[in-house]
Amino acid sequence: MNDSESADRERGDTQRLNWIDRRRAKIRDEIARNRRGEYTVPTWVLTVALVAIVVGWLALIFLVG
Repeated sequence: MNDSESADRERGDTQRLNWIDRRRAKIRDEIARNRRGEYTVPTWVLTVALVAIVVGWLALIFLVG
């Protein structure tokens, strides 16, 4: 293995470590926000709940009526 290949490998390892560190920091920050009471429900969860309610009402209207 020559020097350029080892340098590329080290750069890749460094980028991976940086990604892992950023990911850990993001998770740590989110946990801290949740502990302070700044938790918010993700938009996709609200969307799924709304769709379930609408589908439930439509099923009730068409199956009973």
